[in-house]
Amino acid sequence: MSEKVLPTQVLTEIDSSVRETRLKGVGELERLTNGADLAVAAAARRTLMRLTQEDSRSVAAAAAAAMERTALRLNPDQVHFGEVARGTPQLLADVLVEGPPLATAAAVTVSGPGLRAALSGRRLRIAWTPASDWLDGTVTVRGPAGWADVRVTGQVAEPVPVPAFGEEPPGVGAETTTRMTVLPAPAAPGQRRGPLLLAALAAGVLLGGAGVAVALTRGDEPVPPPAAALAPAPSAATGTTAATTAAPAPTAVARVPLALSVASLPKPAVVGTIRVGDEPEGVAVSPDSRTVYVANQSSRILSVVDVASARVAQVRLRNTPRFVATSRDGRLVFVSMYEPDKSGSGVAVVDAATRKVLRYMHTGVQPYTLAVGPDGRVWVPIHSERRLEVYGSDGYRSRGRILVPPNPHAVAFSEPLQRAYTPNHESNAVAVIDTRTNRMLRSVPVSKAPHSVAVSPDGRTVLVAGYEADTADLLDAATLRRTGPIAVGKQPQSVAFATDGRHAYVVNEGGNSVSVLDGRTGAVTATVPVGGSPRTIAVSPDGSLAYVSNGADDTISVLRTAS
Repeated sequence: MSEKVLPTQVLTEIDSSVRETRLKGVGELERLTNGADLAVAAAARRTLMRLTQEDSRSVAAAAAAAMERTALRLNPDQVHFGEVARGTPQLLADVLVEGPPLATAAAVTVSGPGLRAALSGRRLRIAWTPASDWLDGTVTVRGPAGWADVRVTGQVAEPVPVPAFGEEPPGVGAETTTRMTVLPAPAAPGQRRGPLLLAALAAGVLLGGAGVAVALTRGDEPVPPPAAALAPAPSAATGTTAATTAAPAPTAVARVPLALSVASLPKPAVVGTIRVGDEPEGVAVSPDSRTVYVANQSSRILSVVDVASARVAQVRLRNTPRFVATSRDGRLVFVSMYEPDKSGSGVAVVDAATRKVLRYMHTGVQPYTLAVGPDGRVWVPIHSERRLEVYGSDGYRSRGRILVPPNPHAVAFSEPLQRAYTPNHESNAVAVIDTRTNRMLRSVPVSKAPHSVAVSPDGRTVLVAGYEADTADLLDAATLRRTGPIAVGKQPQSVAFATDGRHAYVVNEGGNSVSVLDGRTGAVTATVPVGGSPRTIAVSPDGSLAYVSNGADDTISVLRTAS
């Protein structure tokens, strides 16, 4: 949308050479973004996005904060259909689309077997036809007001017991499952907008490809969409949307629980230790929380730990593994590799089901703590060449290179802000990257020798470990305002957030411990002893456990992190 539709007074304010006047203009743009005139609202939000790149830090921060306040949000952001019998008919759940009226001008895409979704007004209807043994899919709503995901999970047949070394894991069982009620639609806005305008707005945000349903607000009570309007997920066999004839919607909702939730503990407890390979470093947990992958940096072995039995299998690699990540669907495992002399640099792509290496990716020298972004792309920090390399979700084609200050150690993502953050060890700074353009926006000073970074589940807080400062820093993901330094243990090496965001974890390599922080204030709530020379921590997606690699002990410590 052109800025020409904005009021002349607002255009004058944002173009002023006086900072206070531009700040006033930012406030006016936020007001317009919240308005019922969708053409003006879209133009105002685009202008706010432009102002986040302002030379004036205060104007840029104000614009970023306004962007966050006017962003599309989904409530809840997780739907768990629970355990169902094989042959169960279609299940439905409804999610509320929150934010300004502009949030209703959006498109829906889905990923997951048997999963469909459609948007009608502020109601996002999600349907699942149980087919595969388990579902871990995503429904994405994207429009001029930003984008947001709903994680959708479910399981067919009998549950697989998940051990907690003598206890049933928290968050599992009928007593912790709540049922979802259909969310009421909000009152219609005072000013009705025609379907042509909304269609144009939605078309402006579509990324192309199959499996997209455009939602148009009619200005009155939304009508629940028929099953035929639900956007189907891509076919597992072809990667394209399967052409299907939709069955009629069920007359009753068979089961519509909210997502299972757990509450993180201010003082986790070590509940087990598992022996893995020689000098374990990187750790990752599969999306279903059933498998832990451990890169052993003094061998050419990737350890694969079955959580239910605590049994450990091995995958032999061409070179020494360093760090590990999984694809969003859990089917692929990506392992960064290099030898002590930095030869053999690359990434192994492992099939999670067969535990076979599918291929080796050629990367720059010394690939470090790689990660998979919200859109499935694989981001690889290249430590020795001061850049990030981005690859497709299958690990094949290169999707870009991003120069950053020396030298990147890791990468984490804020989905709402569409930003990536990478700690640059030798520069004592965190680089902030626009994930839409692969362009570095700015560099933010932090504590000395930042080694690791994590972003809270809501995308609003960034946690950084300062290895040589024995401290951690919290950053506001939007404004980049810093809280800290926060004193933790000796040589903080790795950081992570609890799945509810209430607590965060800092692995202290020199202190043989994990510092637990309040996720909002950064206050230390506990210090938990673990094994010798701990390196990396990974929290299971179900939130119940965390795993810490102990480099000196050849083990991983298992922490109970939730009640």
